[in-house]
Amino acid sequence: MAATDHLQEQIRHLPHRPGIYKFFDDEGIIYVGKAIDIRKRVSSYFTKQDHNKKTQQLVRNIKRIEFTIVDSESDAFLLENNLIKQNQPKYNILLKDGKTYPYLCLTNERFPRLLPTRNKINDGSRYYGPYANLTAMNILLELIRALYPLRTCTYNLSPENVAAGKFKVCLEYHLGNCKGPCEGFTDEEAYNQHIQQIRNILSGNLSVPKAYFREKMMAAAQDQQFELAHSFKQKLDRLDDFQAKSTIVNASLSNIDVFSIAANEKSAFINYLKVMNGSIILTQSVEVQKKLDETDAEILAPLIMQMREEFESQSKEILVNIAIPELPIANSVVTVPQIGDKRKLLELSIKNVLYLRKEKESMNDRSKDLNEVRIMETIKKDLRLTELPKHIECFDNSNFQGDNPVAAMVCFRNAKPSKKDYRHYHIKTVIGPNDFDSMYEVVTRRYRRLVDEGASLPQLVIVDGGKGQLSMAVKALKDLNLWGQIPVIGIAKRLEEIYVPNDPLPLYIDKRSESLRLFQRMRDEVHRFGITFHRSRRDAATLKTELTDVKGLGPATAEKLLTKFKSVKKIRELTEAELVAEVGKAKTRILLAHFAQQEAAS
Repeated sequence: MAATDHLQEQIRHLPHRPGIYKFFDDEGIIYVGKAIDIRKRVSSYFTKQDHNKKTQQLVRNIKRIEFTIVDSESDAFLLENNLIKQNQPKYNILLKDGKTYPYLCLTNERFPRLLPTRNKINDGSRYYGPYANLTAMNILLELIRALYPLRTCTYNLSPENVAAGKFKVCLEYHLGNCKGPCEGFTDEEAYNQHIQQIRNILSGNLSVPKAYFREKMMAAAQDQQFELAHSFKQKLDRLDDFQAKSTIVNASLSNIDVFSIAANEKSAFINYLKVMNGSIILTQSVEVQKKLDETDAEILAPLIMQMREEFESQSKEILVNIAIPELPIANSVVTVPQIGDKRKLLELSIKNVLYLRKEKESMNDRSKDLNEVRIMETIKKDLRLTELPKHIECFDNSNFQGDNPVAAMVCFRNAKPSKKDYRHYHIKTVIGPNDFDSMYEVVTRRYRRLVDEGASLPQLVIVDGGKGQLSMAVKALKDLNLWGQIPVIGIAKRLEEIYVPNDPLPLYIDKRSESLRLFQRMRDEVHRFGITFHRSRRDAATLKTELTDVKGLGPATAEKLLTKFKSVKKIRELTEAELVAEVGKAKTRILLAHFAQQEAAS
């Protein structure tokens, strides 16, 4: 797509340097991209001829171009990522903003509390997360509260306030869920031991708290405090149960991010697993809509950056299922593992992303099925049919000044093209341009054959034309004793009028109706199908005449050559040896002499 003079002038002033470029329409930024060579990359949008429709639409909307030079491709990657998040351009792939993901907060106060929150405040508190799954976060919170008696009150438990007896224990103390620090019933050192255990659990390290409870259980048992030992055993069992329900990988695998991608024509699906201390502590799967037919690598690279930022990952090792350019993450290693435990971990992520893609595609298929049923129900209502038109056939004639008359039929099943049921027809009984008699012939031939074969009949027949074509289709059905079994309508091109038998006035269907849109689609499809067939037949006839006029060359030879090489032009380009291989020496001499005579005459 050629650039306007204004844009060409801007492109001429773009540098051959790495950086980012921004496309603007009349309202603002519509696309941000990065490039090793800004001018070459931007120019390609206007010089390449094989862009998809979305890219063509983008190029048509460009009114202004801006750029920023950076020192390296990595810097361009980071700048592009920041600008996309900041400006949300309509043609860039965008991931849902994760600012509202929940955290678990260990408050920065004497006798800290553990509470869920969606707001991070810079008050010295420690935040864990964010958690992509609210249920998973609540399960973890419930586990910790069952293991450790933490306070939930908001009192200011300063030493002075506690010593002054300003507070009284609440119901949580009597239920055994709190040790009563508000009245000094537990000391700060013992409470902070629990907080340290909680930090380990929140960091994904269950080995430390498990060792702690095991040691306490053994000590209580040796002191013959069996009820206390049993309570520690119960807490140890809860940790074991929680760990058993978590996805466990090799304990030596720690602080790893795993990403996998699977895409179809319209969407890309990404799965993210975060591994800490041998356990998967976070999993997230997302779908993003493709905007400009991007490659998997072009989609995955920026989303790795964005998802790591949203989930505050500091992992230095990143596993992926496709090769991607080097990510601008300091001291990071990006690999595509082929064997071992890391490969198994990656395969787990791939299973998740493939499952998501399958589910989404299945949902889309179900949605399409419902849409198709709705369309058929609309047709049934608009035409007052007695049954749902699951099988519809549409006819059209095609000829050029009466030459090579042909007809075509297209078949739609469940409101979708059934191309295996499409049919072409050579008109056999009609001479000259007579659409009415041609329609009678093809409708008769089609349904006589279906009756003879015992095949099912359509629930609706459409003829491309007005009252004349419709009346001939009705006559054909009557002559076949099928009248009353197959509803038939005609669609006139000029005003999109629908004609029904025995009614001189057309039926006007709402222009926005799904019925009319499907009829128009079928009419356009049968017209395309018929015109294509007519042209091929006409061209073949023309070419065959030229060769069969050659004295000494029979029609069988001409047809053989045209069938294989498609045109006389290509036959002319064959070498003598190639012609001999096809038709023999004698006919080759005849053909070469004919071609030489034509060239001399021209």
